[in-house]
Amino acid sequence: MFNNLHEECGVFGIFENKTTYVAQSAYLALYALQHRGQESCGIAVNDDGVFRHHRGDGLVPDVFSHSRLEHLGMGNMAIGHVRYSTTGGKNVNNIQPLVIRHIKGNLAIAHNGNLVNAPQLRKQFELKGGIFHGTSDTESIAYSIVSQRLTCKNTEEAIEKVMDTLKGAYSCVVMTATKLIAFRDPNGFRPLCLGKTADGAWVVSSESCAFDTLGAEFVRDILPGEIVVIGTDGVRSIKTHCKGKGNLCVFEYIYFARPDSVIEGSSVQHARMRAGAFLAKEHPVDADIVIGVPDSGLDAALGYACESGIPYGVGFIKNRYIGRSFIQPTQGERRDAVRIKLNVVKENIKGKRVIMIDDSIVRGTTCARIVGLLREAGAKEVHMRVSSPPFKYPCFFGTDVDSRENLIACQFDTVEKIAEEIGVDSLGYLSVEATHQLAENSDCGFCDGCFTGEYPIEVPKEQPKDKFEEKMNYYQTLD
Repeated sequence: MFNNLHEECGVFGIFENKTTYVAQSAYLALYALQHRGQESCGIAVNDDGVFRHHRGDGLVPDVFSHSRLEHLGMGNMAIGHVRYSTTGGKNVNNIQPLVIRHIKGNLAIAHNGNLVNAPQLRKQFELKGGIFHGTSDTESIAYSIVSQRLTCKNTEEAIEKVMDTLKGAYSCVVMTATKLIAFRDPNGFRPLCLGKTADGAWVVSSESCAFDTLGAEFVRDILPGEIVVIGTDGVRSIKTHCKGKGNLCVFEYIYFARPDSVIEGSSVQHARMRAGAFLAKEHPVDADIVIGVPDSGLDAALGYACESGIPYGVGFIKNRYIGRSFIQPTQGERRDAVRIKLNVVKENIKGKRVIMIDDSIVRGTTCARIVGLLREAGAKEVHMRVSSPPFKYPCFFGTDVDSRENLIACQFDTVEKIAEEIGVDSLGYLSVEATHQLAENSDCGFCDGCFTGEYPIEVPKEQPKDKFEEKMNYYQTLD
């Protein structure tokens, strides 16, 4: 609706040493992870080997009413998932967790990320008679695990072998009849962390903010390539695929994660403030006020103001009560969509030279409309500063930036031309070098392929967003 970036999803898992209302814990955790996906969600509960699950389109409180949570009942394990689709579209069979019943037991899986070799994996299974119900990468991961499990003594050994065949981004939580297993790809593209509640339950989450909701203690990040196995005998780690410090998606700090999360030892909020401070050093300008575009631009704006000495102010009020179905604007209505979401505090803007901070510019259309709101409010000058470099290349690891033809930085060859297109007096982007310095307390590596075109692993030359949809349509025409 607003041409923003989206990240694929968030995952959660909990293991208790007793039977209790684990679905309620998963519900609260997914509420905290809602920012990572607002399209659909689901929870699966393990009650002594019996799996119950519920999934649906919509936000967490809409999908899980009190009666739905009661229906999931009690258990000692649960996993949950919130989803925004970057591959696979809105097929109901793509909603996670996926629950698989195979010859050696039950398995449920929740996955965050994208595989670059999912089409090849899928084809291998289909040629052997495999039947896929959805179009997401997650189903290929589930098939791979179950296939290996047939000859392995346990699920963690199967996962260990599967990781040799998976290429791309995957932070996963798997639930079996007796274990909760979390594993992360060797590059660590997407975050995954481990925590513990006051009563001894182990929890796994995409972000630490979910632990705070449960009153749990953050223990540590799960390492890139690590498999963490949680059972009645405690927690153990398998590190055969741990190759180094990894390549975390730098946009976790810039945009995706919640400000109160800690990723790889660094506060997300502090990282965004550092981004703003770097912007002030790299792109100074005389102005009267610094404002941020809610929400992820606010901390960067505060950092810019502190570094530059220019006063920080509130420029926009965000409407917090717009549901996803509130408006589906037609082409003629889109110019009004930003007015519904944002309102300018005119008293702070009129007659002033304004520095507006946002996390990114994707296509530029929404940005131009926001700038227009400031002009209408009487801004004397509008200078835009962006807390990320220009997007010039597709992302293959779970972010829906997948087509150069729609990226404004690919349509115009200079920053000045982009500034003219969106209607600002000046424009400055954060340098790629600065993005690698955002995490002040971490030595993790970063993936910046969407800015540089240089990826940590080999990627396809072309990968359409709904890469399986065309294939399925083709098969239907053969019938």
